[in-house]
Order: sequence, then C-alpha cells, then structure tokens
Amino acid sequence: MRIKTGLILTLAPLMLALAGCGGGGDGNSTTPSAQVSATPAPTGQDWTMTVVKTPEGGFRMGNPDAPIKLVEFASMTCSHCAEFAEKGMPALKANYIASGKVSLEFRNFVRDSVDLTASLLARCGGEGPFFALTEQMLAAQPEWIARLQTPEAQQVMQGATPKTLFTLAAQVTQLDQFARQRGIAADKASACLADTAEAEKLAKGVEESQKKYGITGTPTFLINDKVVPNAAAWEALEPALKAAGG
Repeated sequence: MRIKTGLILTLAPLMLALAGCGGGGDGNSTTPSAQVSATPAPTGQDWTMTVVKTPEGGFRMGNPDAPIKLVEFASMTCSHCAEFAEKGMPALKANYIASGKVSLEFRNFVRDSVDLTASLLARCGGEGPFFALTEQMLAAQPEWIARLQTPEAQQVMQGATPKTLFTLAAQVTQLDQFARQRGIAADKASACLADTAEAEKLAKGVEESQKKYGITGTPTFLINDKVVPNAAAWEALEPALKAAGG
C-alpha cells in the first residue's frame, strides 16, 4: 500500500486492512559468511541497553559497530509485526544483539493514521523507552485496535480534522493513557501527537523505503542493507542471520 507524504494526515483513521502486512519483500538473499566474533559491551551492560536514533529516522539497538546490521521495517497495526515482537525479539536480543554481533534498527513503516498515532507515541520518549514501549504496544495491539471498532469510536473519529486526528485516535484507542502509564508525560504526548513535521517525516520514510528496497509488506528485514526475502517470521529470519555469520 503506497502512502504519499501529506496524504497520511487525512487518511481514514479506521483503515486497518491487513494489505501490506505480512510480506517479506523481494530482494537479495544472504550468502553464507564466516562466523563473526562477539564484542564486549560497556562495563555493567549488554548491548541491548545501547539505543540511538539513526539518521534514517529509526532507532538502533546494539553495538554500533556490529558486523551484522539488521533493519526491521514494521507497522504498529500489523499483526505479523506483533507476532515477531512476541516470538522473535527475545531470542534476537539474547542470542544475537547482546553479544555485539548484531545490531537491530527499527524503522516505523506507517500504513494509516492509527499506525502513525501509535508510532508518534512510541517515539515520543526518545531513545531510552522506545523499544520497550514499542514492544508493549505491539503486545497490546488487539486491545487498542478493538476499541476503534465500536460505533461510538467511529462516530468520534468521523469528526476528526487533520489537526485533531492523532489526538482523537490516541484517546479512542487509549494509547495516550497507555503511554502515560509508562512514563510519557501528558503534555509531552500531546506535543508529539501535534508534531505534523514528524508525521510527514515518517510518511516520507515509507515512500523512500518503497523506492529503495521495494518493500510491499511488514515486517520486512534487511541484513547489511539487503532485503531478506520471505522472512516475516523468526523461524525464517534466524537462518539468514546465521548465514551472515551470526
């Protein structure tokens, strides 16, 4: 599903079709490589505690010099992304990122205005809480998406304007409360939801990733800047990491 910069601000907030969710992308597969060595993390830490924002607008967890650079394009409203967070992330962090062999950069691939609302809130606290808040939102995904399906919610959202769209979506889904309970102050969350420049950047990032990598679904993974085909599930991604030397 192609999303044009600017159009994201007026997309129907209940557009949660799974088109575009669950594809693995088409591209180059990894070829077998020699095993890479573990790299000690800073004293008293492991590499999963090192998180930085990247120039591409993502958030990277792990050793900045990791020889295997994994990128995940994911949508907050995508059930397959939630499944990967549940089944894949614990093993990915424990067996690959913590050792310093692999870094993971998460790039929000927004599909609709509700997706963008969740993404803005997950990113609102910056580097420290980003991954924990993202994983918790994905785990609770069925609950907050279900809140959008009631007649009352739809009536509220019908009155949304581009300026109030994300704030209303956050209220209806109760994602504003969700973020607040996890340390994002109410005034900070409101400012993030009103940040149309950040919303435009996220939408533009979708366009750019589609052009560069041909991404058609989420989650899609890159290993060292090459798309890993048909790797939406951990069972398919792990062999590609091992082939890359992980």
